[in-house]
Amino acid sequence: MDVGETLTFIEEPIVQAAETLFVNEFTDGILNPNVPMLGPLKDGGTIIANTAPGCWGPMITPAIRGGHEVTKPVYIEGAEVGDALVIEIQSIQVTSIATSSGTDEAQSDRFIGDPFVKVKCPGCGKLYPSTIVQGIGQEAVKCATCGTDTTPFKMSNGYTMALSPKGDIGLTLGKEAARRIAQNAKEFMRTPENSIQNPVTAFAPSDLIGLMARMRPFVGQLGTTPSKAMPDSHNAGDFGTFLIGAPHEFTMTEDELDIHRTDGHMDISRVRAGAVVICPVKVPGGGVYVGDMHAMQGDGEIAGHTTDVAGIVQLKVSVLKKVGLQGPILLPNGEDLPYTAKPFTKEEKRIARNLAEEFGVKNIEDSFPLSIVGSGANLNSATDNALARAAKLFDLPVEEVRNRATITGSIEIGRHPGVVTATMLMPKSLLKQARIYKPIKRQYD
Repeated sequence: MDVGETLTFIEEPIVQAAETLFVNEFTDGILNPNVPMLGPLKDGGTIIANTAPGCWGPMITPAIRGGHEVTKPVYIEGAEVGDALVIEIQSIQVTSIATSSGTDEAQSDRFIGDPFVKVKCPGCGKLYPSTIVQGIGQEAVKCATCGTDTTPFKMSNGYTMALSPKGDIGLTLGKEAARRIAQNAKEFMRTPENSIQNPVTAFAPSDLIGLMARMRPFVGQLGTTPSKAMPDSHNAGDFGTFLIGAPHEFTMTEDELDIHRTDGHMDISRVRAGAVVICPVKVPGGGVYVGDMHAMQGDGEIAGHTTDVAGIVQLKVSVLKKVGLQGPILLPNGEDLPYTAKPFTKEEKRIARNLAEEFGVKNIEDSFPLSIVGSGANLNSATDNALARAAKLFDLPVEEVRNRATITGSIEIGRHPGVVTATMLMPKSLLKQARIYKPIKRQYD
């Protein structure tokens, strides 16, 4: 069967569901609903995953065909198409000692159509060649067949960063220190045993020296398996546009992308320990996967890449029945909410009651915050997507959603060019109607 076709989902075998599942296996970069999942995991069970670094390592490893290296999806007992999964991020721990990153420059002679997906060796022409790392620097990744430098991306401006043992501060290093790390690149990255990616620290970039940055780790990839096979880094409305009419087997139409994607590739810095993500279920069992941990990032990931690290993630996953989501809902930590979307204090509620009494308002909304994730080719279309998703979920006019987001929330950039959250307060009655009240109440009440 052509992996680009809409697939018939495999029914998972009937086996005893686990209470806790330890995950250290990875995809080849493709999220494929026709490939058996790990698990099953009990409804309410725990996933503990040793995640591999995201962007740069997989990007310079042609055998990884999706641009990232995420964990194999996990089948959740009782999760059916049309349900939702509540994923509580219980902890995130960085295990890398150092990393490298920077802005990218695709090498036009080394791919067909998409440098994240269909890489070819410029020497022997082999597709998805196996590679070895010889020496250090941006020519260190060689084709295992002919020995040609076959990296599909180079760094136009890059840095090597050491990470403090307590996980609080990173510092970019000079040329000699970067070269010392590059000579033992995999050990400094602490890449998991089953990962096949080439360690990006082997590039030894050092264009930024002595830059200090605060660490606040989060996961750039967290979600559920799309209902049609696609590269993991393209499971969103912005990167996914590369699939529209693409010259490879994962080509899609715009409508197909809208239907099948689950927006697991968010790169939203608020997807960190203590946050909750409610994800759509588009295949039996949901297929929860995680990866692309970052040590720090400001809104927008404006360089295109940030500090990719290995780490340990603990997730609690529960099923919400008959919740028809088009994309994810994020419940950030309270401190990560915009000022206008924070839950009201008792004093603020008292003031509102006084105003209601004075002006004859009979009922005041009992409201809670949430962030609707939207994605698209650019930030405007991503915003429209988030607002439309909210309007459909709560059966409201888009104009009302715009008003609510304006005066009780905010539009926040996850990733440039096209991932946003539309954060707003919603009344308890509508949250109950949408069947998502209970996890939101637990998060904020």
